[in-house]
Amino acid sequence: MNKKLIVGAVAATFIFSGCASMTETQKGTAKGAAIGAGAGAVVGAVAGGGKGAVIGAAVGAAAGGVAGNVWSKRMQEQKAEMEKATAGTGVAVTQTADNRLKLDIPSDISFDVGRADVKSNFRPVLDTFAKSLVSNPATTVTIIGHTDSTGTDAINNPLSLNRAASTRDYLAAKGVPASRITIDGRGSREPLVANDTAANRAKNRRVEIFVAEPAPAAAN
Repeated sequence: MNKKLIVGAVAATFIFSGCASMTETQKGTAKGAAIGAGAGAVVGAVAGGGKGAVIGAAVGAAAGGVAGNVWSKRMQEQKAEMEKATAGTGVAVTQTADNRLKLDIPSDISFDVGRADVKSNFRPVLDTFAKSLVSNPATTVTIIGHTDSTGTDAINNPLSLNRAASTRDYLAAKGVPASRITIDGRGSREPLVANDTAANRAKNRRVEIFVAEPAPAAAN
């Protein structure tokens, strides 16, 4: 077994998964790929030596990209429920490549400029969302706050985190355990579009919410 080759394959995928410039979805996929690559390299090396390790790592990485989470019937129902609840609001509800439910909430319904308190027209969306989370206790939630490029990082970074925290606190007040929710603030580092017009800056001021149902651990 070529141990150096296996270590190299695993190390490369973990370096990739830690890249600071990646979006949240890309990081989730890369982490799964890293795990898959490691397992694939080991299996491939046992089966076919060095070349087997390379092939195994590649196959494992591809499978691992979606292996960390499952897209169950409950997740599909939750997606349909949120699509219905947010129809006409501008909220985008999608399934990500790594099998997470994503809500992309624009600034015009979530937060006023320079503020982190939840706007009144955002609350009905969060009310429905909280009910769906309570009904699906196996899921975990990640909330990411973003700003436009107006202002400095010293302002934007805490503002984006405070927006995520306000969203978490609102959901917790509606019965969702805060222990299920992870928050982060990205400031202006991950714009959707160029910050060159007022309309584009509004698109970049947003909150992204990801819901995942982790795959059950394999029995020993």
